[in-house]
Amino acid sequence: MSRLIELLAIGVSLGSIYALIAVGFAVIFKGTRVVNFAQGSLLLLGAYVVAALSPHTGFWPALGIGLGAGALGGLVLYWLVGLVPHGEHMTLSILTIGADVLLATELARRIGSRVMPTGDPWADGVWRVGGLVVPYSRTAALLSALLVIGLLFVVFKRTTWGVSWRSAAADPEVATLMGIRLRRVRAASWLIGGALATLAGLFLVAFPNTGVEPHTGLLALRAVPAVIIGGLDSPEGAVAGGIAVGVTETLVAGYADELGFLGQGAGDVTPYLLMILILLWRPSGLFGSKEAVRV
Repeated sequence: MSRLIELLAIGVSLGSIYALIAVGFAVIFKGTRVVNFAQGSLLLLGAYVVAALSPHTGFWPALGIGLGAGALGGLVLYWLVGLVPHGEHMTLSILTIGADVLLATELARRIGSRVMPTGDPWADGVWRVGGLVVPYSRTAALLSALLVIGLLFVVFKRTTWGVSWRSAAADPEVATLMGIRLRRVRAASWLIGGALATLAGLFLVAFPNTGVEPHTGLLALRAVPAVIIGGLDSPEGAVAGGIAVGVTETLVAGYADELGFLGQGAGDVTPYLLMILILLWRPSGLFGSKEAVRV
């Protein structure tokens, strides 16, 4: 039982990291109807900036600069997408794949064969409560995710910008007639997505991982099942999907010996299997908007 509780605690904290990435996906998609496949390279960009600067500035200033770099990267991607006049959403989404490859390749070249620690204050410390062992980094990830996502939901529901964002997502033409500046609202969506990717990247490379590596950006792909399960246009669903994926992945990996018949690496595959099952049952995801069909 103590092993199960420990795995659940670690799974929820890992899921909170996936939730940060998934919420970034969902905010950008809901605001612009573009799937940002460059979210992984934005994650790598922000983590790289923090790791490169922390030995010189200390962790907290480097974190602030890294978040700014991720947000700026999101704005640059929005500008790049905006260069395509009257582009179809599918075309714009594919464009982000090209941007992801270019940025990730350049960052991998700069990192080389190094493993770059971010210098985070929780290092390799762990909580030991009874028989439970949970890293400080995962506790910090969970608390940070709760705080940041909670603040975002307050902004979405309670502020003028949040009303503008929801209106623009629901009906851009009507929102324009109401005086809402779509470009500002959409730019803010990409800025938020980039900053969330950076924050998630910071915790993904923390203990028990060793630091920023060339393939760190690929870790963002683990959040894809989360956002699909929850619904591409639902930030709330992204949170639920992130927790579900984190818990599923951790439980399957933790009980690998008992589940040996599933084969090696089953923990990495199971979230995608869960995604397929959810899509077969509900194609729009658990919380996604169902597309109206005229008959």
